[in-house]
Amino acid sequence: MLFKNFRSVIAIKPVLLVAFLFAVSSLLFGSWVAAIPSIKARFQFSDASLGLSLLLSPLGAITGVFVSTRIFTSISAGRWMLFGYLALCAITLLQINAPNRLVLWCCLYAFGLNSFLNGVASNAVVSIMEKQYDRLLMSSCHALYSLGGAGSAVLASALIVLGVEPGWQIVLLTTVIVLVLIANKGRLLAHQDIIHSGSGLQVPSLSVLGISFICMVLFMAEGCVADWSGIYLKEVLHAPQQWLTLGYGGFALAMTIGRLNGDSIVSTFGSKKTVLVGCALAAAGFSLAISTTYIPIAVAGYVIIGFGCSGIVPILLRTAATIPGLSKVEGFAMVTTGGLIGFLAGPSVIGLLSEKTGLAQAHTLLVVLTLLAAGVAWKNPFLHSTK
Repeated sequence: MLFKNFRSVIAIKPVLLVAFLFAVSSLLFGSWVAAIPSIKARFQFSDASLGLSLLLSPLGAITGVFVSTRIFTSISAGRWMLFGYLALCAITLLQINAPNRLVLWCCLYAFGLNSFLNGVASNAVVSIMEKQYDRLLMSSCHALYSLGGAGSAVLASALIVLGVEPGWQIVLLTTVIVLVLIANKGRLLAHQDIIHSGSGLQVPSLSVLGISFICMVLFMAEGCVADWSGIYLKEVLHAPQQWLTLGYGGFALAMTIGRLNGDSIVSTFGSKKTVLVGCALAAAGFSLAISTTYIPIAVAGYVIIGFGCSGIVPILLRTAATIPGLSKVEGFAMVTTGGLIGFLAGPSVIGLLSEKTGLAQAHTLLVVLTLLAAGVAWKNPFLHSTK
């Protein structure tokens, strides 16, 4: 069943190309994750100052929320995907090789803004293709995002062993990605859909806010694993250098396996059960990771978190695209606002709490929030009716 979904994605070339863009996002982000410990040391950040610096990305994402309806009223989804992902390569390259804190901070803001708009465009196109091909595709496309994250962690570890610094790693990676994007320019520009028309964002209902909250918690969990797992393994468990990316790598690999099966799972069990079980697994994984002194067990906890989170976000994004009375851009903007804030601001919150209580204790917040997200999902009417 795992490879059946993957083969079906490869067989549909337009879907594979858009799925590749999801992988690009995680490959670039994974490279940033691998560089965080060295950047923290280079600029002499404390946990709190690093956390505050990371707040610039959610500020960029919030800017993206307010400009998204205007941008996607006049720019086609395909044109944005091409130039937006080229821009993301340039931003990440400069971010990892920032010569000073000011440049780093500017890049963090631009990263959040650009990532939000890229996500709106690519997810909207997947939603359109689901109707075009009359089948579920969202989870399979997000599996490529997770595969990219796992691949970037393995690649970073291997290159570190070979003595290649993060600054040169990102040069090699962005060169390959840019060449692939340019080679497929025509296919990307073929997506000429204008995915928003009409007025700006509306005031969301409580049900929409509920989905946004769940998205916030899940993205916060993913962001915290990405930004803090390496630091936790290094500073709390005193793991050797080659182990530092394995927490995020194991998490991303589990996400990949779960998402390769996600569309089939949702078709069989429905959205609500998938979200409830996933939240419970995520809570269990965080509990395991922070309650052990053994490095392999902590990594296993991150793997469990990955399995729990794997099927939830694609469900939320599919739901966002089909909310009655909202355009795809409005739905994505309302729902993913919470998600991106959680993904990008969550690590900052953990950093501030860590300064007061310790890194392990700060992660108990995620155990509480994932369980609370399960309760919100249980009552949400859109999840109840969505499969």
